[in-house]
Amino acid sequence: MKTAEIETLPIAEFAFPGPLRDELVGLIVTGAKTTTTGLLAEYELDGEPIGRPGDLSVVIDSDGRRVAVIELIEARVSRLGDVDERHALDEGEGDEDVASWRAGQERFWRSYLPELRERLADPTFDIDDDTMVVLERFRLVERVG
Repeated sequence: MKTAEIETLPIAEFAFPGPLRDELVGLIVTGAKTTTTGLLAEYELDGEPIGRPGDLSVVIDSDGRRVAVIELIEARVSRLGDVDERHALDEGEGDEDVASWRAGQERFWRSYLPELRERLADPTFDIDDDTMVVLERFRLVERVG
């Protein structure tokens, strides 16, 4: 893709800026990470639509540099308790099964749960089997820069 085209694409951010984001971006550019999971409550709170197959976006690193273009292959909403092993393993973060993947996801989400509860105006919001999540599968289109 041409630079001008890439600059018009929506931004894809993984985690928060810092070591975790840079690790995830590294996994994306090597092709090891082909899925990601987000909380449906955050999509709704931010007024962010769930993507559609074929949507392109540009992945940024912690410094805001564009590093890769990805294409959404699939997006679906699921209960956290129903996430399948294929999705979990394709996150590419070294988990050996759904249980270890879920523990890592919960650690991440719980790291900012107080802020999320405040944003949702729901002091009882918690992460459990019934938490609705957005599951995305994507492919690396090209590296940038």
